[in-house]
Order: sequence, then structure tokens, then C-alpha cells
Amino acid sequence: MNAPTERLNHQADASGQASLLRFITAGSVDDGKSTLIGRLLFDSKGIFADQLAAVSRSKHKRTVGDTIDLSLLTDGLEAEREQGITIDVAYRYFATPKRKFIIADTPGHEQYTRNMVTGASTADAVIILVDVSKVKLGDDGSVELLVQTKRHSTIAKLLQIEHVIVAVNKMDLVNYDQGVYERIVCAYTAFARNLGLEDITAIPLSALAGDNVVDKGDNMPWYHGPTLIELLEGLSVYDEAHSAPFRFPVQLVARHNGHEANDFRGYMGRIESGKVSVGDKLVVQPSGIDATVKEIVTFDGSLQTAVAGQSITLLLNEYVDVSRGDVLVNTEQPATLLKQVSADVCWMADEPLDLRRKYWIKHGTRQTMARVKSLDTILDVNTQQRRVVDDPAEGLKLNDIARIQIAVQQPLAADAYADIRATGAFILIDEVTHQTVAAGMIRLGE
Repeated sequence: MNAPTERLNHQADASGQASLLRFITAGSVDDGKSTLIGRLLFDSKGIFADQLAAVSRSKHKRTVGDTIDLSLLTDGLEAEREQGITIDVAYRYFATPKRKFIIADTPGHEQYTRNMVTGASTADAVIILVDVSKVKLGDDGSVELLVQTKRHSTIAKLLQIEHVIVAVNKMDLVNYDQGVYERIVCAYTAFARNLGLEDITAIPLSALAGDNVVDKGDNMPWYHGPTLIELLEGLSVYDEAHSAPFRFPVQLVARHNGHEANDFRGYMGRIESGKVSVGDKLVVQPSGIDATVKEIVTFDGSLQTAVAGQSITLLLNEYVDVSRGDVLVNTEQPATLLKQVSADVCWMADEPLDLRRKYWIKHGTRQTMARVKSLDTILDVNTQQRRVVDDPAEGLKLNDIARIQIAVQQPLAADAYADIRATGAFILIDEVTHQTVAAGMIRLGE
């Protein structure tokens, strides 16, 4: 467990502008996720006066007296306000003088774990909220964390979220007892160590009262670390995509309107990792055809070099067969072509996995038919043990995390998720209903 004061290492981009941090809140139902984000927005002056007035007038206000229900700043659906729970992922943007933030408020209810996976897929950091009033503290010193806390931590590990902040919330309900806080942190640290999480920082707070969120307050003089906003401002975010091998999934083949003399043929898409320069030697995968970069075109003009995150149009010297779904890669470090995929998946459908059915697999810009050949193991989020599946007919159920083997109709130009997220991730789509049934992470050599 890292000491919070050792984490304050603010990062800025090359232009000196404040860097962007994407983070999510995760935890069980009513742990205070929406209230925490509302407190961050309110205390950091991240909301407009009309928004504040609308929240104050809300008929679903769940607070006593004139206190503002800050959770309504993110719980925008009518059903969310009526039930007092988060159902869908709510994204909010705010900034401080030191950094810009995109927050994803994700659901805590087990039924909506799939929505949490969606929000976590692009996050740099996750705030795991632990409600002190729900943790079972035994007289023998034992501490029992909630299953959803363990499940969301497991997903954070699988998705390789860089930073994990354990926010022990509602300290006001236990009279800001330092001993309770330390017991919970000790229990979570032991669980995280078994899980394999490394970059973890703990902080005690009260989202409702605002203690240690933006301001420290006077209720926890025993805590000497930074506030939550200071911690978020100081998290270092290193984008490994820039140093990774070049990966360019083709989204669209661009042609002129047919009335021009030059035969313009460009390949449009977003660079998912690495960089590309004019004159670079590339390979079209899965066909294996060689090509050379002639020009890099953007809306603002041509570039000599483009890097991960930029949307560009590539022109090649050669006339080659390139279609949507193909991937342009550098010659020295091509992707692995897979027709048999080993992957960890989070099952997101109400209907269980059926090995007799076919599914669509969406990998980058390529979509092809797939069949799940075998269900190998299911992960127990409590013990972190993988249970071997003896009877595949039992199938995967909603929110299960499992290792499966998939056969695909067309080869995928893929990487291990641990190396490159964009080409190591996929979703499975039901052939009949067209609903997303699973999110997967490709494992190579495991």
C-alpha cells in the first residue's frame, strides 16, 4: 500500500497544459459514489448555478433540511432518482488549475456490473468506495469486505487500470474512528495482494460532509495524507500506447468523387498505438501485403509523423487491397494472427453462454463470426481461485468472469491485452438479438 504523500507527482503534457485523467468510481450499492462525485464537482466549483438550482428543486431530494442532494448531479435518469441508485454510467467533466478530469460514475448494483466494465475500459484510475457501515467487523479482529468490492477490484485488475484508490467512505457514521479505518485498509490490502493489485492508495473520507474530498475538515486530525482531489491531481499517467508497436485498424477506405484525375485512395482510422512517419514500411494484416507510407493526411493538413490517439488518413505508395477491419502495422513488430483465441471474459448477458450458438466477435474494426469452443475456468471473486469447469453445459452466467477458448471465422490481428489494450480487447455479440454479451481480454501464451 503506497503512502499518499509519496504519490503527488503531477504530470503535464508536452505543451505544459494540465494533463487529462480519466477515473471511475466503483463499489457496492449506496456506498456514496454519486455523492462523492457530486461533492467533488460542488467543492471544486465544477457545476453551474442553474445546475445547482435544478438539483435543489428536485422532487426526489433524499436529504434532510436544506442540505443539497449532491448525488443528483450524476444520477440523471428518472429511475435513478426515484430509487436512489445508479443504473447507467454517467460521465462528468471538470477541471482544476492543475488538471482536467473525466469522471465515470458507475453502478454498484450487481445487476449493472456490465455497465461498470464499460466505464472502466478507458479509465486511468479507479476509486473503490468502501462503506464503513456495511463492512462486517468481527470481535475476533476479522473483517469481511462486500462481494461487489471484490468483484470491482477484480475487474480493475483484469482491465489493468493503472491506479487504485481505496476510499473508505462514511467515516462520520463511525465517529471518524481511526481503528475502524485501519482494520478495513488492512483487510483490503491483504485481498489486493492476493489479487495482484500493486498501485494502491487508501484515504478516509465522508462524501456527505466533505471531509478529505476537496478540503480536509477537522474531524480526522490523525490523517496526514492529501485530500482526494490532491491525490487525483498528483497521479502520474504514462501513456504506454506511444511507445508500443504501431497499430492502425482501418475504419474506412476514402475515395474521391470520381470526377478528379488523380486516383485518391486513403485509409482512414485512429492510431491505437505507436507512431507512423512518411516513408515507413508497413504490413497489411491479415493479408501480409507490404506497403509504404506516402502521405499522412489530417483535417488540418499533412503531417510528417503521427502518434497514438490521432485520427488520420494514410496514403500508400502501392496499390494494395485494404478494407475496413484490416490492420496496418510496422514490419518489425507485427501483430499475432489468431484463429483460436484464449481470453478472459466478463459475461454481460442475462442469457447464459451456450456453446452450441454462434456469436459475432468485434475486434477493433473487424467483425466476424465466432464460436466459443470451450469454457475452461470460472474465477471466484472471493477467493481469487479459478474453478475448472467439468460440465460446460452449466454455462456462464451474468457477471461471471471466466477463461474461454474461441474459434473465429477470419483471423484477427491481435496482441495480448497486457501489451496493447486496443488490439487485445474485444466484445462478443449475440447473433440473433445483436446485444453485447461479453467483454473480453486476449491472453497470449497463458
